[in-house]
Order: sequence, then C-alpha cells, then structure tokens
Amino acid sequence: MSNSTARTPSSRRQRSDGARSREAILREATRLVTVDGIEGLSIGRLADAVGMSKSGLFAHFRSKEELQLATIGAADAIFRAEVIDAARTAPPGLTRVRALCEAFLAHLERGVFPGGCFFASVAAEIDTHPGPVRDAAIASAASWFAELETAVKDAQHEGTIDSRESPDQIAFELDAYLLLANAQFVATADPSTLDRARRAIDRTLITAAA
Repeated sequence: MSNSTARTPSSRRQRSDGARSREAILREATRLVTVDGIEGLSIGRLADAVGMSKSGLFAHFRSKEELQLATIGAADAIFRAEVIDAARTAPPGLTRVRALCEAFLAHLERGVFPGGCFFASVAAEIDTHPGPVRDAAIASAASWFAELETAVKDAQHEGTIDSRESPDQIAFELDAYLLLANAQFVATADPSTLDRARRAIDRTLITAAA
C-alpha cells in the first residue's frame, strides 16, 4: 500500500503533463490546418512545428487520420469556447442571434485561427472526400448551423422575428454572410469586409422582424 501511494503523485503529474502536451500539440495543429489544409497535416509537419520528434508525436497519434480527427475535435472545442459559449451569455432570442454572428466575426478579427474559420477552410477542402475526417468536420459545421437556427426560433417565440419566416432560411442567409466575410477577410485582411457582413446581417434581421 505504501509503495502504491508513493507512486501516485508522480503518475498523476505524468498524466497531467501528457494532457497538457497533447492540448498544446492539437492547438498548434488547428492553426496549421487553416494555413496548410487538413490533408497537409502530417505527423512530420506537426513535429517540426511544435519542436518534437516524430516518435514523440507517435505516442499521441498513431496515424495521420487519428491526428486529423483529434485536430477537428480540438478545433470544435476552441470554436465552441470562442464563439458559441461566448454568445450564450446573451439571453435567448434576437439578442443571441446577433451575439452569435458578432462572436463569429470577432473570432476572425482576433485571429483565433490564422487562416480564418477552421471549419470553412476544412469543408472547402474535403467536402467531396468521403470518410471519417469529412464526416467529423461536416458534423461540427452542422452543429454551428443548428445553433444559429435555434436562436432564430427562440427569437420567433419571443416575437422579435416574424413567425411566418423560415428559421432555416434566415440561419442560411446569416451563415452565408459570415462565410463570405470569412473568405474575403482571409484573402484581404480588410476589416471593412466584416463591417459589411454586420450591415447585411442587420438588414436581414430587420426584414425578418415581427
């Protein structure tokens, strides 16, 4: 019993260090993907970026696909924290619709991912490549769209968006403005593209008002 107890703090520290190391590795991987693409992400490329050996990375990821899937999972967690969770501090309804759109644009402005929206980047690259990596990326993108649509429905329930409007159509239009702003901002680094998206979003919501 005493020997087991003596080893416990050390083993806990090792597990904690391993978790932190994996988190740091995946955060760097999410950044690389928006610049080099998900197909360009490899054990060797990531090892160079984080200053590790390939064998060190193999302790975390046994294959390129495993690395890609873990990276998508990490990007989803980052996006949720930076965009969805940030917007959920706003009350449900029209205020949250606006908060979601603004949080999306703000994460572009802050350069959370250097190549813009992670999932827009990945979807454009692999949307015609069936498999688990595509499925994971599409599922995350669909989750974001569902969050927008739910916020629109809540706004209809509170009476700030006309109940005769189609919530999925409004969510589609808002998402389209956000994705176009993302593409233009990545290409030009011109913040006015984000302001144009804000004005377009305002116009859509004013038109859809009850």
